[in-house]
Amino acid sequence: MAAQREWFEKDYYAVLGVSESASPKDITKAYRKLARELHPDRNPDDASSEERFKAVSAAYDVLGDDAKRAEYDEVRRLGPAGGGPGGGGGFRFNVNDMRDGAGGLGDLFGQMFGRGRGAPGANGPSGVGPRRGDDVRAQLSMEFVDAVFGLTTTLHLTTDAQCETCHGSGARPGTTPKLCPVCGGRGVVDDNQGMFSFSTPCRNCAGVGTVIDDPCPTCRGAGTVRRARQVKARIPVGVNDGQTIRLKGRGGPGFNGGPPGDLLVDIRVEPDPHFGRSGLDLTVRITIDFWQAALGDVISVPMLRSPDVTLRVKPGTQSGSRHRVRGKGISTPKETGDLIVTIDVEVPRHLSKEQHEAIEALKAASRVDEGVGAR
Repeated sequence: MAAQREWFEKDYYAVLGVSESASPKDITKAYRKLARELHPDRNPDDASSEERFKAVSAAYDVLGDDAKRAEYDEVRRLGPAGGGPGGGGGFRFNVNDMRDGAGGLGDLFGQMFGRGRGAPGANGPSGVGPRRGDDVRAQLSMEFVDAVFGLTTTLHLTTDAQCETCHGSGARPGTTPKLCPVCGGRGVVDDNQGMFSFSTPCRNCAGVGTVIDDPCPTCRGAGTVRRARQVKARIPVGVNDGQTIRLKGRGGPGFNGGPPGDLLVDIRVEPDPHFGRSGLDLTVRITIDFWQAALGDVISVPMLRSPDVTLRVKPGTQSGSRHRVRGKGISTPKETGDLIVTIDVEVPRHLSKEQHEAIEALKAASRVDEGVGAR
């Protein structure tokens, strides 16, 4: 992702509520919490929540990627808003005076203001270099059992895609775009703003560096068309509610031969009526009879998509007690959780004559054991 000019002004750390030294784990944790709270599905009539959700997503798109985060930190360190050399006044900033090179400042700030990697002709006829496509977001609602075991599914999207008629050029087949006469193919023009001199996108060519005299009849010069498409996605085992899955190269089409963006799939897991989870541990509640709790028994515990497991209940088991069955939780390639069984003891509401007599006998025996009957 090329650096964005708004990075000078937007503090993505503040948007996520984390410090600039926050670990990737803390950043992801903060994003997931905010994404769940602000998601449009949970706040359908709150426009401010929707805007904050977009801002949080944009912030995580940068800070959640190590390479983008490093680039963002460097831009803010050097730029006016980052307290760098342009922050105090009197500094004249000119992208063209900076030396290009792999990873150099010329590349960094050239990307920020749309200049690409050099003068006209450096990247083909237009001089505007390849640009990565936009990331696309989608939401997938899935059942609890599918989140536990993972699944392969098909996402139905309506997104921008490269025009098949002009292959993304925007020009009618048999013709080619021409160099923009205003910016000379750079895609940007110089813009003096008081103490600073910035490069801004050329209005004549909209920053593309070329103009089209004979547009493609299909896309009308855009190079892309809006169309429905299907994307097959593999959702990993043990995915969590609120987690985002990144599918590389399945997003918006690139520009000038640039790579496509990514598809970001926000996961929403529907709750299960019987099972829950805590990390990789599965949780379930089982009801047993009073006599089973008192005398002990071997009970059967249902599982997800696998045979029931047996659990030995010890005599004197109390209601609300938790029992662990090792290795029967969510299993990922790296580790496997356990099954946590919570026991609820059911007290019968209606007793038969035999049951009533048996409990009366238990009562009498209990009083003898307590010394009541010896008085």
